[in-house]
Amino acid sequence: MPALLDVDQLKAFIAIVDTGSFTRAAEAVHKTQSAVSMQMKRLEERVGKAIFEREGRASKLTEHGERLLDYARRIVRLNVEALSSFAEAELAGCVRLGLPDDYADCYLPEILARFSASNPRVEVTVTCEPTPMLVERIAEGELDLAIITHVEGRFPATLIRRERLLWVGSMRHAAHETDPLPLALGRPTCHWRQAATVGLEAIGRPFRVLYASWNSTAVGAAVLAGLAVSVLPESAIRPGMRILGPPDGFPALPSCKIGLLRNPMAMSTISDALVGHIVSSLDNLSGAGGESEEAQGAG
Repeated sequence: MPALLDVDQLKAFIAIVDTGSFTRAAEAVHKTQSAVSMQMKRLEERVGKAIFEREGRASKLTEHGERLLDYARRIVRLNVEALSSFAEAELAGCVRLGLPDDYADCYLPEILARFSASNPRVEVTVTCEPTPMLVERIAEGELDLAIITHVEGRFPATLIRRERLLWVGSMRHAAHETDPLPLALGRPTCHWRQAATVGLEAIGRPFRVLYASWNSTAVGAAVLAGLAVSVLPESAIRPGMRILGPPDGFPALPSCKIGLLRNPMAMSTISDALVGHIVSSLDNLSGAGGESEEAQGAG
């Protein structure tokens, strides 16, 4: 029988990837740097492949390390879920979760209902802000977890969901036929706004941003009132909205990616338990368990 992977070694491995250094990873898993280095040496011996390679003074994942990372996240998550299924009722304390308000409308009821049923003694503090602000709060230690809009090349996160990003207008009005096209979107740094304007510019369709807000309720109100067209992920479509596509003169949009961002300095059994419920509620990646990528943007 082949040797089994050590969960503590995998946790340290994930912490190195998420924090970007052996030193910060050691702080996150409450070990010395030398102990973490020894764990990685033993992990490499266990898999029989090098998982890190030197790049100047820094270390980066090898191809084998990238492959191991996906397995490591799944193994650790399953380990947490298994233990939590027996011990969740005993958890007590507080966990701080952040997410944009449009995701709160779509996903928060199920997440909170499931988590609270298993952990009635845990207080969940929820902050609703756009993704860039949530990323800052994680970096400043003001949040334990954040559900964010994923944009490649900005910040380490775990991709847990992918949805279609859609053009939407009102079923009772025809703002989508107006020239120039009136839009209700997020602020200029919003990834969805950027995708919308780039798409319209590519097909040469005139437009003007009539309403701009971080608040999805305000944007949705402008759409439902027939004042403007917007872009939303499929799960955020509301009654009274119509989906617009190429037959209506609208270009295809990139998919909406949703990521889970963790504060590496605030790891706890409580946050691990909440992560399990978030992934169980949102994951639609066919059991892939998410992907380590980079994230920051809007939502």
